[in-house]
Amino acid sequence: MNIKINRNTEIVGAQTEAVRHAAAHLRRDMDKIFIKTSKPGCPIVLVEGRMPKEGFRISISEGSMQIEASDELGFVYGLYAVSEMFLGIRAFWFWNDQIFEKREEICLAADYQFVSKPFRVRYRGWFVNDEVLIHTWHVDREKDKPWEMVFETLLRCGGNMVIPGTDKNSKKYAELADSMGLWITHHHAEPLGAEMFARAYPELEASYDLYPEKFHSLWQDAIEAQRDRKIIWNLGFRGQGDRPFWDEDDRYQTDAARGKLMGDLIRKQYDMVKASDPNAVCSTNLYGETMELYQKGCLSLPEDVIKIWADNGYGKMVSRRQGNDNPRVCSLPDKKEEANGIYYHVSFYDLQAANHITMLPNSPEFVRAELMAVLERGGDDFWIVNCSNVKPHVYYLDFFAQMWKVGEVDIARHRKEYTEKYFSVEGSLAVAERLGEYPRYAVSYGTREDEHAGEQFTNHGIRMLLHQFMKDRESRSEDMLWAAPHDTLKEQTDWYRDVCEAGSFSYQEYLGKCESTEVQLTNRDRELFADSVLLQVKIHYHCFRGALAACDGMRAAFAKDYRMAFYLAGKARKEYLKADLAMRSREHGKWHGFYENECLTDIKQTAWVLEGFMSYVRALGDGPHYYEWQRDYLYSEKDRRVMLIMNMENHLRDKELFTLMETAMDETD
Repeated sequence: MNIKINRNTEIVGAQTEAVRHAAAHLRRDMDKIFIKTSKPGCPIVLVEGRMPKEGFRISISEGSMQIEASDELGFVYGLYAVSEMFLGIRAFWFWNDQIFEKREEICLAADYQFVSKPFRVRYRGWFVNDEVLIHTWHVDREKDKPWEMVFETLLRCGGNMVIPGTDKNSKKYAELADSMGLWITHHHAEPLGAEMFARAYPELEASYDLYPEKFHSLWQDAIEAQRDRKIIWNLGFRGQGDRPFWDEDDRYQTDAARGKLMGDLIRKQYDMVKASDPNAVCSTNLYGETMELYQKGCLSLPEDVIKIWADNGYGKMVSRRQGNDNPRVCSLPDKKEEANGIYYHVSFYDLQAANHITMLPNSPEFVRAELMAVLERGGDDFWIVNCSNVKPHVYYLDFFAQMWKVGEVDIARHRKEYTEKYFSVEGSLAVAERLGEYPRYAVSYGTREDEHAGEQFTNHGIRMLLHQFMKDRESRSEDMLWAAPHDTLKEQTDWYRDVCEAGSFSYQEYLGKCESTEVQLTNRDRELFADSVLLQVKIHYHCFRGALAACDGMRAAFAKDYRMAFYLAGKARKEYLKADLAMRSREHGKWHGFYENECLTDIKQTAWVLEGFMSYVRALGDGPHYYEWQRDYLYSEKDRRVMLIMNMENHLRDKELFTLMETAMDETD
């Protein structure tokens, strides 16, 4: 006979802590969906069965719904599957503010059965990295609630592994992640998840040669502290931060010496872990300088260690650019018969051109091709995706969930299904079209297929150029050689201006299309569209406009037209503040304060740097007495020309002067 699930349905059966978490979330979901009723609801029964690892079966039997599994994660996935398949709660319901349709009950046929399929990738999860937005954000006045929602969403996506934050956060939230059933792994700069040497011994030089036993002790402490958790032990040796160890220890000057020490210490860590647990799973990141040492044959690894290859931060499976060094060494797995995985970025922070608060500017087609190449090379043991602060990247994170589940994705179909999950039937088609256009409007800053600009390009780039002008305009910016290897700062500025002009025109067109779509959407669709695609297009548009105006201001300053430089810098500052305001204006409801700590790209800092530039060129053009520009824009023509007293008012601050200047010059235009 048919069964009915309603608000009175109970979840029964033996439960571990992780299963209790998932069951509590399903209980919460039923309370969201179902109205109160006096009718009985059939129970959901958890049954131990002979299912594959992490697999589950949902069936109707003897007047109840049964979830059959053989392990903890099987039950967890089964409970979240009930939430999605029957209640309609989507994986990113929290991040996309999904609206729930209330009902009294759901009726299920007596012969219903669903059996899960095995995952294409063995270990799969997120690295909650550069998490400055969720770090300060509270939900329901709870500091830990955003993290719980990150881990729940990951589990709903079929993930089973997480790096639960960076540095102190990774230790703080490891217990919560573990309690929800996730494997814990570690940042590539924090081997074994151990305390950083420089933090444990701030008074000592961070040298293994000088203090080997202290390093060993930190590693052993980490092993003991995590003994009772499901850990994928990350092995490695880097400096006291995300950089090579030889930056702090000049004893190692050759690749051979560097590779030998790193290999010896990875072996030491491996032996320590295996002594504690012979069945422990170990991995190491072939990232940056580590990958280059491995490719040169200077680094040897234990055979059963999972080798984690990495993209360059822009989705291309080559070594990352570090400063002006961009060797682009292939980082696809090299031996199918060995255990291989990847560290992949949908968000990246490099102070150059990456994306952090906006989506990856490279297309899903490009990403799919890279991931398919990884799978063809045997890279299916471990996928860790840099999810950053989740909300700006939900589309690509959903895309990745599809890939690690089945190893394939139909991009057009996925985009259609994604938008249909969170938008109305009427609105989803238009939103899918705009979403599909996002990478087409991205601006190239180089000739390679992955060299498209994220929002850091228009913020860090212009800050580097402005800084160099104020420091020494006769010398080029060494910080910008990765993109503009020109001989003079003016040439670099001209090149950067051309890219920003192209970006300004591109995003102006795209913004127009998005604003037309917004007007056509109903209230609910309109709000989510404004929170997601439209917001990100506004960020790009205003930042490109700001960068373009700032470049024109620099060019005026090169020509010693300091008044015009001041004015254009003020116009640029206003554009960056518009981009910041666009973010802050989307902080409605539970999102209050979400963008408040946007401190990595830090659009508001770009406006602040432009304030400094305005002061600098004002000093050059209006100093040392600072009265001429004020008289020009504050006094009438007849009063301005009569110079008996230099000024009758307090000197105006830069922003006050700019307001006068803007009014006068814009009226002239």
